[in-house]
Amino acid sequence: MKACEQCAADRIEIGTNHKQMSILSRTIGLILVYLPIFTLPFVIASAYSTYYSMIFCGAKNLKKWGDFIPDRDSHRYSLKNQIKMDGSFKLSFAQSKLYWIANCTLYCPYSVALMEWHAYLVKAVENWWCPFTHANKENYKNASIDQSFWHIYPDEISKLHEEDKANPIFTDEHDKDLKAD
Repeated sequence: MKACEQCAADRIEIGTNHKQMSILSRTIGLILVYLPIFTLPFVIASAYSTYYSMIFCGAKNLKKWGDFIPDRDSHRYSLKNQIKMDGSFKLSFAQSKLYWIANCTLYCPYSVALMEWHAYLVKAVENWWCPFTHANKENYKNASIDQSFWHIYPDEISKLHEEDKANPIFTDEHDKDLKAD
């Protein structure tokens, strides 16, 4: 399969179908998009619990939620020049400048950043406690650590598979070998 064909195969199709959906269906979709707002306190509590569990285990240089929030200056639109849509029906939220400001300035960047931060932290925990390679372990690179729990105990590291002993995602042994050369 060609690269362009693979990109198309990996894309989610939504724009080509949206206008064909009924207004009721789109309204339900909009409601469902914002229902997770009610779960944000639990996700925030879970993320901070994970963050502090790593701190209490000795972690340093952990990224914070703010590290995942885009700088306000990087947004194309500001509060003054925020665009809005005409809307597909009379009472559509899309017609409100306030809706787009709240959505694009607050909800989207903060919630996406929260989910990315939480995923990063969970990957760091996984790398710390479980330095066992599997098919998706490469996806955990953004939460690489210096040594896993297993690597700090010489008697335990000998039990690991050779690839797990020197995987740069959860050990700096690879870096030490490169520096020695």
